[in-house]
Amino acid sequence: MKIELFYSPGCSQCAAAREGLKATAENVVPGIEWHELNVLEDLDHAVELGVLALPAIAVDGELLFSSLPTPQQLRAALNRRSGVEK
Repeated sequence: MKIELFYSPGCSQCAAAREGLKATAENVVPGIEWHELNVLEDLDHAVELGVLALPAIAVDGELLFSSLPTPQQLRAALNRRSGVEK
């Protein structure tokens, strides 16, 4: 499973959430591919996925969160995608 976190440099909300979300994702899906994408450098990809606000999270090429999820929301979404309901 591949997770892409879109952020903007200087975004305090993005920076504060990054590590907690990454830890949650790695805990739910061992061996996950975690990518942090600066929206200014990956603008075309962000537009393709429909990113309109930051931070945003895409999983396997699909925009799942167009705004910052809580770790619990991310955990639930990843469990659903991997077929595990917890």
